[in-house]
Amino acid sequence: MARVAVLVDLSFFLKRYNRIKRKKGSKPHSAAKVAKCVWDTAKGHVKKPDELYRILVYDCRPFSKKVHNPISGRSIDFGRSDEAKFRNALAAELKQKRKLALRLGDLQDGKRWVFHSRVVKDLLAGKTDVSKLTEDDVYYDLKQKGVDIKIGIDIASLALKKLADRIVLITGDADFVPASKLARREGIDVVLDPLWNPISADLHEHIDGLNSVWARPK
Repeated sequence: MARVAVLVDLSFFLKRYNRIKRKKGSKPHSAAKVAKCVWDTAKGHVKKPDELYRILVYDCRPFSKKVHNPISGRSIDFGRSDEAKFRNALAAELKQKRKLALRLGDLQDGKRWVFHSRVVKDLLAGKTDVSKLTEDDVYYDLKQKGVDIKIGIDIASLALKKLADRIVLITGDADFVPASKLARREGIDVVLDPLWNPISADLHEHIDGLNSVWARPK
């Protein structure tokens, strides 16, 4: 029997969930439904006679600053956005799940608006000009802060304290590699579930297995 710890990068999970689990053009799923899918996905990696040690979910607190879009001048209150309301509701649902712990980092404020790459290409190619830009052509610069560190620390802690025999990582980020190396040196079985997202060939070198419990998307 092996004790299994499942670590979930929630931002990555939501991107893959919306791409695979939601029908194109459909309404966003409820926080309760998404939370259940997170738990079911993690639990799906634990087969009898193995035992679930814990599910660790990593996310950032919703951004709450008020800013003005530079194109339209429209005031935007991120704290009252549909995304913030959903993430808060999702966090509340996840906290109620058995053997699940939520690890929260913060969003780093880049204090600037950035053009989408497609817009930059069109501007440089002369396919559009500044007068035709809309507020959807820019986004506010926000980056996760503290999430990768928390994942790395937890992998190291699980390995060094012998709390788990297998660690399943649900992520598409290669930043876990140094911690994965440590865990493998400590005899931990490290499995990656990229939710059918392609990974680089050399990433296989730093894991013991690749597995997804979701059905392969068409």
